[in-house]
Amino acid sequence: MIDSISDEELDALMQALKNRYGLDFTNYEKKSLKRSIVRLMMKHKMSSMLELWARILKDKEFFERGIDDLLVNLTELFRNPDAWLVIKDRILDHYAAKHRLSVWHAGCSTGEEVYTMAIVLEEKGMLRKTRALATDLSSIALKKAKLGDYSLLILEQYLKPFLSFYPSKKLADFFNFNESHATIKPDYKSHVTFQKHNLVHDDMTIKHDIIFCRNVMIYFDEKLKLQVLTLFHKSLADDGFLIIGYYDIMPDSGKELFEVFDVRTRIYKKKKLKK
Repeated sequence: MIDSISDEELDALMQALKNRYGLDFTNYEKKSLKRSIVRLMMKHKMSSMLELWARILKDKEFFERGIDDLLVNLTELFRNPDAWLVIKDRILDHYAAKHRLSVWHAGCSTGEEVYTMAIVLEEKGMLRKTRALATDLSSIALKKAKLGDYSLLILEQYLKPFLSFYPSKKLADFFNFNESHATIKPDYKSHVTFQKHNLVHDDMTIKHDIIFCRNVMIYFDEKLKLQVLTLFHKSLADDGFLIIGYYDIMPDSGKELFEVFDVRTRIYKKKKLKK
């Protein structure tokens, strides 16, 4: 079905979205966008791009819900435990003597990464000195992230990576459980500000020590990747860290801005630009 969507149809729809909602998907990777569009059409039993086009442009609520299908962020609690071990044992020690720590979760999706970091920060005794900003393009994902409420079925899927990091602990140490859901305990979200933010258009005025942007740039072409990496470089404090996803690839142009800190876990450090 992906092959039935031409580049011209895709470009026309993206231009219409830009005109109607001010969201620019121009430099998103086309194959990823086509897959997302097919997923959205199948979910709503649509047989043509024309049907999808009409629904998106006429129904703002449908579009806002559909953002989650267009931009599927891959996230889970303690995703890639080896990366969290490097963060705990090497990166956070770098900031042990600092009085304040600022963390930006860019493309936070439904918040699992935000709360994973909060749990790690608490273990290091650094949670209370940390301020975190969690941003996403999707209002629906942000609402879920702010609630910090997850079904027991989802949490069961997170148990294996959680136990890889914390073999001697239980999820109940960090979540309040009820019959069908579990909610992150208030201590792990009081330091977080949730905010809608578009990486393509919006600036960032705050300097951060650590920026997470995991499995977001897989949807960007090379031009947009460099644009976003330039934003991250500007938004990081000197010697700050950028943590990208296992599916992300640092483009050659980005290597002018960031040096490898740990290649296996996709962790980079800000470079000082030559004047």
